[in-house]
Amino acid sequence: RGWFRGNTLNCVRIVPYSAVQFAVFEKCKLILLSYKPAESRRLTDLDRLISGSIGGVSSVLATYPLDLVRARITIQTASLKKLNRGKLVNAPGVWQTLKDVYRNEGGIRALYRGIVPTTLGVAPYVALNFAAYENLRDMMAQLHHDFSNPLWKLGAGAISSFMSGVLIYPLDLLRKRYQVASMAGGELGFQYRSVSHALVTIFKQEGFFGAYKGLTANLYKIVPSMAVSWLCYDSLKEFLA
Repeated sequence: RGWFRGNTLNCVRIVPYSAVQFAVFEKCKLILLSYKPAESRRLTDLDRLISGSIGGVSSVLATYPLDLVRARITIQTASLKKLNRGKLVNAPGVWQTLKDVYRNEGGIRALYRGIVPTTLGVAPYVALNFAAYENLRDMMAQLHHDFSNPLWKLGAGAISSFMSGVLIYPLDLLRKRYQVASMAGGELGFQYRSVSHALVTIFKQEGFFGAYKGLTANLYKIVPSMAVSWLCYDSLKEFLA
């Protein structure tokens, strides 16, 4: 049960997040295809990157306050456990955290603090992930692999998420720091004037590898997560077609 603590909030966020992301991605591909001549109607890598970027931005806009609350609750729970000498404590509630941020940190604007670095990280991540997955899928089809086999889908999803996760990770680190920067009057020490200032500060003060703190743990999460997501998504598309 401890491994799934906080999973309800994660599911509340990830359901609309993934739904918007995949739906917008597919819609954008159809729109881009409609502008191409009938005799050469095929998607390019650029088309997929553009569609993925728009899908990533749309999903962030639709669910960002929940993402901020999830980050806050994670930090607050860890702090409370430290104060209680490692004993399990009740995590602050979603609505209570939303109200606290809204009342004490600047209203609606506070609920979207950090959305710029988040968008800068999510848009290229989703673009690279989605484009890489579809290219791997096409390559496997050309090599006469049976892509209906779930292992191929899991493999393609794992490879695409690993590549994009490593390339974009510094921006993901920046997103998390922005989301918790104003907690308890900035006691965590992350105070940045802008995205560019934050990136320069991280690389100067913490070195190149400072921008990759937590990468391994992040890959442990996103690689199997996206692999299963792609497997479910493609399998459901085939079932519903």
